[in-house]
Amino acid sequence: MKILIYGTNYFPELTGVGKYTGEMAEWLASRGHRVRVITAPPYYPDWQVAKGYAAGRYGKERISNVSVWRCPLWIPGKPTGLKRLLHLATFTISSFPVVMLQVAWSPDLIMAIEPPFSCVPQAWLAAKLCNAKTWLHIQDFEIDAAFELGLLTQGGIKRSITAIERWWLRRFDRVSTISPRMIDRLDNKGVTKSRQVLFPNWVDTSQIHPLGRKNAYRKKLGIPDHGIVALYSGNMGQKQGLEIVIEAARRLQGDKNLWFVLCGQGASYQYLRDMAKGLSNVHWMPLQPVERLNELLNLADIHLLPQRADAADLVMPSKLTGMLASGRPVLATAHEKTQIARVLKGSGVIVRPGDIEKFALALKGLANDPAARDEMGKVARRYAVEHLERSVVLSRFEGELLNCIEQEG
Repeated sequence: MKILIYGTNYFPELTGVGKYTGEMAEWLASRGHRVRVITAPPYYPDWQVAKGYAAGRYGKERISNVSVWRCPLWIPGKPTGLKRLLHLATFTISSFPVVMLQVAWSPDLIMAIEPPFSCVPQAWLAAKLCNAKTWLHIQDFEIDAAFELGLLTQGGIKRSITAIERWWLRRFDRVSTISPRMIDRLDNKGVTKSRQVLFPNWVDTSQIHPLGRKNAYRKKLGIPDHGIVALYSGNMGQKQGLEIVIEAARRLQGDKNLWFVLCGQGASYQYLRDMAKGLSNVHWMPLQPVERLNELLNLADIHLLPQRADAADLVMPSKLTGMLASGRPVLATAHEKTQIARVLKGSGVIVRPGDIEKFALALKGLANDPAARDEMGKVARRYAVEHLERSVVLSRFEGELLNCIEQEG
């Protein structure tokens, strides 16, 4: 197959959409498919261009047998609702001629990755010009989340934008997303069952696996081997609701055996640092190299997965796969009937979003119950191996791609 993938985020970004798009493209290339990617220079989650790349220039490189075109975009220093829209608009405009140039390559399938939704029309147009199949893969329901999180205003504009979204979703041969509850949203948006594909995020359980308690990160941070570490690792943005972690650290600072480690970057990073001033039980780390990810995840005795209530089921945190594979329990904020709650049944503790008191009590309870942590960790690892193993997920996805291309009409 000749496959063109189109979206703003790609390797070497280590978190979120870029991580999974990069792994997917490289896996397909390793299977003998010819893969091209149109994307932006890496910038996420730091919101600044990675070393060796430039925001204002076109570029082309080859990574693991994948041809990658980089297109310019504007990167705001402090992303807000309007600035995010302008940010995406610059990539949509700059990437348009590159997408059109790929028509001559005659791909069998063109896949748009959401976010951003702004790339959807030109992906569809390019496919129609070269008679390629169309596929939209939704990592986040970007438009719904923008309204729910207040990044866009409600009212008449919401009705107009959601109507446009529904119209475009019905134009694609396949629309995939990453959880059953997100599939339910496709029903509500008018996507027929025959065009829906469940394509969850995955984890390489041979690379991410449980280790013992001795850990180089503990030594680096000055945390004793017997200390209990509550770890958050990933993007620090608005939808994560990380304020609850800082408030829990404040309430539990009297517990000298419990340490909080926050690893990552993002739009809310400095705000959270300011909020945590004076807390000696909170450590901060930048994103770590991918080759040390297993060691980082095994630093945790308890993984933290906060989510804002208004983001529930609009996004499925990509970081959850690695948490489960590391064989550690997860403390998450979610409502009972969300997909996160279903996945974490037996492998974690669920607290209602925004309930700081119960979050702190649940964390203290897990910290003081090693037997419960051990049992939950075993359940988490088993779930990752049985449901999220990379080779299983991607092999199934490859089959769906072939079915899509071979289908008439």
